[in-house]
Amino acid sequence: MAGSAQKAFKRRGDAYLAFPTWAFLLFFFLLPIGLVLWYSFGQKPDVFTAHDNSVFSFNRYAEAFNETFLQTFWNTLGIGVTGTVLCLLIAVPFAYWLAIKAPGWFRPLGLALVLVPFWTNFLVRTLGWQILLAPEGPVSNWLQQLGLTSSPLDLLYTRGAVQLGVVYNYLPLMILPLYVAIDRAGPALREASRDLGASRFRTLFTVTLPLAAPGIASGSLLVFIPLMGDYVTASVLGGAQGNMVGQLVANQFNVAQNWALGSAMAVVLMMFIAAAVAVAGVLTLSIRWLIRRRRRIDLSGLEPTTTSKGAQR
Repeated sequence: MAGSAQKAFKRRGDAYLAFPTWAFLLFFFLLPIGLVLWYSFGQKPDVFTAHDNSVFSFNRYAEAFNETFLQTFWNTLGIGVTGTVLCLLIAVPFAYWLAIKAPGWFRPLGLALVLVPFWTNFLVRTLGWQILLAPEGPVSNWLQQLGLTSSPLDLLYTRGAVQLGVVYNYLPLMILPLYVAIDRAGPALREASRDLGASRFRTLFTVTLPLAAPGIASGSLLVFIPLMGDYVTASVLGGAQGNMVGQLVANQFNVAQNWALGSAMAVVLMMFIAAAVAVAGVLTLSIRWLIRRRRRIDLSGLEPTTTSKGAQR
């Protein structure tokens, strides 16, 4: 009886320790999403009122699925997928070098340097790129002095500038989980692969990267999901050519004062992001299944051999 009471007390104690996490999830995730969902069924009754939920309606969703929103979403999806792939291509060799090749004393310093951009405000970092990419900025001047271009740099307020900005802003979110996954894998399997005659590249693609798959998946989600909702980078660096869905949502709340339509656009964007992640997950699992099936060794046709004493070996 005393043991049962002690176990029950321990379970309650564990629940109490997890309360801050559940409270944070409730107040800063579930309640805001629920509020946005509730606003999306409302309307904008007049010019001076931002929102009214006295009439329950799905009309805002019909308004959200307009041609401008769909075109902007596909542009956002292109920027998001390209940015995630670029972050992955940059992060894999850097995380591999930092986890395996870099000296032990340099690894904490390298991780600190990766985290340095997060010590500065997101908007300030993006404004820094606006200064660098301006036609009269230092990058344009250096290129002209080196003779690489004869005219000022025309990159600011383009989709290319937005792509550069999102890769810079979200690259650390890809590097950190990749580094942890590669570092935790340990050197044993890599050394075994080399001892069995595999080259460095084959060891990388057949041992290291499969072991780092959880880090690749985590980093891709950490980059893709917030990137799809980013509007600061597009507003500062993109102008009209680098428009993203986050800007449309922000404009409905801050400029048009139409909270119902802005909430409906936000809900549709979340649904599209969830669908894109689900499709990517299904494709990844399918490719993984095909690779495992290709590597499977069929032993059904082999017959057991017997020793001279008749025992099966």
